[in-house]
Amino acid sequence: MPLDAIFLTALTQELSQTLPGARIDKIQQPERDSVLLQLRTPGAGSRKLLLSASSNHPRLHYTQARYENPAQPPMFCMLLRKHLAGGRVLSLRQLPLERAVDLCVESADELGELSEKHLVLELMGRNSNLILMGPDGRIIDCLRRVDFEMSEKRQVLPGLFYHTPPAQGKLDFRTETAASLFDALGAVDHSVALDRWLMDRFAGISPLIARELAFLTTGSTDPDLLALDRAALAAGLARELRGLTEKFVPTRLMAGAERKDFSFRQIRQYEGYMTQDSFPSFSDLLDDFYTGRALAERMRARSQTLHKTLTNQLARVRRKLANQEKELEATYDRERLRRLGDIVTANLHQIQRGQARLTAVDFYDPEMKQIEIPLNVTLSPQQNAAKFYKDYNKAKHAETFLTEQITLGRTEEGYLASVLEALSRAETERDLADIRAELTEGGYLKQTDRKKQMKVPPSKPMEFRSSDGFQLLVGRNNRQNDLLTTKLAYKTDLWLHVQKAHGSHVIIACAGAPVPDRTITEAAELAVWYSQARQGHNVPVDLCPVRQVKKPAGAKPGMVVYENYRTVYVTADETLPARLTDQ
Repeated sequence: MPLDAIFLTALTQELSQTLPGARIDKIQQPERDSVLLQLRTPGAGSRKLLLSASSNHPRLHYTQARYENPAQPPMFCMLLRKHLAGGRVLSLRQLPLERAVDLCVESADELGELSEKHLVLELMGRNSNLILMGPDGRIIDCLRRVDFEMSEKRQVLPGLFYHTPPAQGKLDFRTETAASLFDALGAVDHSVALDRWLMDRFAGISPLIARELAFLTTGSTDPDLLALDRAALAAGLARELRGLTEKFVPTRLMAGAERKDFSFRQIRQYEGYMTQDSFPSFSDLLDDFYTGRALAERMRARSQTLHKTLTNQLARVRRKLANQEKELEATYDRERLRRLGDIVTANLHQIQRGQARLTAVDFYDPEMKQIEIPLNVTLSPQQNAAKFYKDYNKAKHAETFLTEQITLGRTEEGYLASVLEALSRAETERDLADIRAELTEGGYLKQTDRKKQMKVPPSKPMEFRSSDGFQLLVGRNNRQNDLLTTKLAYKTDLWLHVQKAHGSHVIIACAGAPVPDRTITEAAELAVWYSQARQGHNVPVDLCPVRQVKKPAGAKPGMVVYENYRTVYVTADETLPARLTDQ
């Protein structure tokens, strides 16, 4: 994702139109490497500015995403609050052709006197950092401290003067001319790709833009330099390099429904392979592109232990079910054991102790054929006959026992699958805490004595508003489904759930009033979206009054039975939750 120096230039220019004069009301650090500034801008109201020094997705932009804060603010957050809270933003500037920006804030010090502080965000992959400096240029503190052992060239530690990242010795593309490019191309090793040469020569150019420049000037992203006219190539490159900063257009690249890339300009090299659309601002573009991706990665990392526990438990249950079903199938042949016992009993007078086989007439066969029956040489004839009857009764009882165990096993399999599905939809640490508590109560997770004393109350379900004004409630997990269906909903409300699939319970809060078809359709689409059938088409969704939904005694969380229902068929719309949230 090319958040390169040119993209950062466009972003900085955009933010500089609204940031100066903004007051910092709140400072939060929802993630270890991200800081959120709650700003009150003149004439624009309240906004949230995200500064992320993530090694995977470093970025800077306004955001509308909701972030969950830790119970205890990190030390760096407390330090930022001490120095910047209540301050006023003076300026935002980019270090020349660097992936770093300096946010200058005027705030009061311990004596109440105003002074300038600088918050520098370096967006450099795994070396990304967020650094707070005083008015004298000394580092007050930073997210990632870099000592001499970590880097001999540049240390980032409290008390040291801040120095910009070491220069890479590349040229400024904005000063390049056709003549200088002509001379430089003459010395190029023709085995080197044109896009690689552009990246090595000029500062601030990402791989995407380097390929785009090659495509725009030669018609190919990997041209043969020997076959090109050097003068024409130099002139074309000079023209395209000048145009890089002439007009910025926030552009998102899509491969089907997947967000693949973004840029500060329209991209032509993927024509026919990707679609692209423009955004009103670079903040909107980055917020759209990264919020879902970053949330998914963050929750995947946090839920890794839970996911492993659930998959192991589910695999164990399925192995046990497979063995039980195999054993159950073997019991279906028990009638043959009773018949063999009858034949042995009828022929006791022919059997001698120690005899290994009995050849006798099978009087259960319409053709009365001869049959060979294996005998246990250590048993008497009567004991051999009794053993066949004993094995028959054993298989008969085993069928009853195994049928019960398989029913329980399938219930447990469905329950664990439903928890795993809820885990895939978890969006906050609160959601993970609910699932963790549910598994602990069910005996699937161990807990320490300290945790046994801490009862985690269930969090609230999601709330939406239908186009017709009805409140729609959606459970996030099994605990919330139980809370929603058995406690919060009125008996006269409508209850919805995807048919024969794991997912959320959805309630239309109508108190018995007639519900328009549009609201029912929207509620059904929410039920599909928050279920394992979200990618399906014409998914069946059952609905009925809440009074028709019952939770059997001893049933696992989220498990209910219902009757007198009707079914609607809908396809999920990924934009619906956002639309109904804004109602």
